[in-house]
Amino acid sequence: MSDTKALNRARVGPLLRRAAQAEAATWRSLYVWARRRPLPLAAGDEPFGYLGVVKPILGIFIGLSVVEIPIFDVVVTHVVPWRPARWIVLGLGIWGLLWMIGLYASMTLHPHVVGDRGLRVRLSSGIDVFVPWTDVEALRKRYRSLPSSRSVQVEQEGDRQVVSVSVGSQTSIDVLLRRPMTFDLPRGGSVPTNELRLYADDPDGLLRSARGTPASTTVSR
Repeated sequence: MSDTKALNRARVGPLLRRAAQAEAATWRSLYVWARRRPLPLAAGDEPFGYLGVVKPILGIFIGLSVVEIPIFDVVVTHVVPWRPARWIVLGLGIWGLLWMIGLYASMTLHPHVVGDRGLRVRLSSGIDVFVPWTDVEALRKRYRSLPSSRSVQVEQEGDRQVVSVSVGSQTSIDVLLRRPMTFDLPRGGSVPTNELRLYADDPDGLLRSARGTPASTTVSR
């Protein structure tokens, strides 16, 4: 029994730490975004966003939250006799609204970056992977729809391992690697990878900005 409890604590501890770090990063992004600070880019870096595919969905949820907060406030005030319930529901509604705006801010503030040394693949504040150009064999534009909604998906294709960093269950660029690389991924640990796939709103622009890396524009789903 004690071994089971220790195992559960070993599993829950890292999960809680990641959740706390993600929560703090979301609020930090909201603060930075609200102050309209410029993106911290080095000379020659070019940012490429990936928010376009989920922007309408986030906008709908944010809009619905703005409408729901006063409606729930009126309903709880007149239906629930316990007065603190109003403030609890109001607080949760405002927290949810700000959290979604913070998620939008985090995705805006952490774009993919093409630089002189390599490609930086990011997703919000939770994923940040750097691939040097010397390790990139080729870049391909290829739209893919993935069966799962998970942001990071690992697949085995024959003897090759593929990692997809998706947005809205989609990727638009394949990064073929010269040699297997190991990336630290949330929940997945270190994964030896032969190919990295990502989503960018402007895959053509990203391919044009690649520093001397062979690129193709195969488009398929």
